[in-house]
Amino acid sequence: MPSHRSENIPPFLVMDVLEKAKELERAGQKVIHLEVGEPDFDTPAGITRAAGEALAKGETHYTHSLGMLPLREAIAAHYNRRYGLAVSPEQVIVTMGTSAGLVLTLSALLNPGDEMVLSNPTYACYPNMVQYVGGVPVWASTEAGDGFALHPEAVRERLSQRTQGILVNSPANPTGTVLSAAQLKEIAGLGPYVVSDEIYHGLVYGEREHSILEYTDRAFVLNGFSKLYAMTGWRLGYVIAPREFVRPLQKLQQNLFICASSISQFGGLAALTQHHPEVEHMVAAYDQRRRLMIKGLRELGFGVPVEPTGAFYVLADARWLGRKSLELAFDILEKVQVAVAPGIDFGSNAEGFLRFSYANSMENIGAAFERLRMYLASYCKS
Repeated sequence: MPSHRSENIPPFLVMDVLEKAKELERAGQKVIHLEVGEPDFDTPAGITRAAGEALAKGETHYTHSLGMLPLREAIAAHYNRRYGLAVSPEQVIVTMGTSAGLVLTLSALLNPGDEMVLSNPTYACYPNMVQYVGGVPVWASTEAGDGFALHPEAVRERLSQRTQGILVNSPANPTGTVLSAAQLKEIAGLGPYVVSDEIYHGLVYGEREHSILEYTDRAFVLNGFSKLYAMTGWRLGYVIAPREFVRPLQKLQQNLFICASSISQFGGLAALTQHHPEVEHMVAAYDQRRRLMIKGLRELGFGVPVEPTGAFYVLADARWLGRKSLELAFDILEKVQVAVAPGIDFGSNAEGFLRFSYANSMENIGAAFERLRMYLASYCKS
């Protein structure tokens, strides 16, 4: 019999939608993918070239469990340069993607029964990971009218004697909301450790993003290379941790993962130490698509009260259609072959919403709008 832990963990519904979409594609249908948060661009050439050179030189062995020192130095230098911080390479743990980094962090931070405050809505896997390590997710409510921003006062209301941490994500998945410096500073001052997922840093369109480390040392930063550098399949991330947690995180890494991929680490080093004009092109393209996505969704009748200014998502209000979001997402997929993410995957506050990813071409986004227009006209008549 499977373990209770494996039986009880909820599915990642976005992946269920993706897998159904793949099934339709195998049957010969053309699906437009707006459900997954994966760049549609290739990894910049300089990064793949560096990894290829490392492979040709036989750099295929285990690295230090914390990661290659040159890469940890480059990560520290990046945070020092971009945010004016004094991060030491000794605080950096290179991981097999940001998700692995979060598992390590929560495992080091939480004892059974400890509470972690999360935004509602939030990235679908956060509460599942908290529960997997024995923690208790506690929801801080947000409002659609201000882009589901996580306000410090909402977090404060959810603190208790069992609170061990607060998990923030800015720019946020699924909303694209970017927290202000004042909001992050106030959250940092609430007392518990802050776990800050900064994987979408660099993907901002207007206001500058801030790192939690600008406001407190009682914080863990999660970041990586998947989103900004289009390196999702490389599975490379990192944690910047308080010094007293580095050895516990290292022991967990040694036992669970040994180390991150050596070849991926050489690619990450090139990402941070070389100039890649492709990255600037990608960010400009995302911004153009963002504006098209917001305009098109509003014209179709979906609610977007606040324009998202980060990541590559729009969480649009579809409650006027009177359907549960999971049912609606699968119905749209089956009838007009547009794949979108159901809001319920991200929390109860997002029920009735749909998340649209604009990590796809302008042409495909435009074609998706035509299909959605047909869906609304044919299948949603009152």
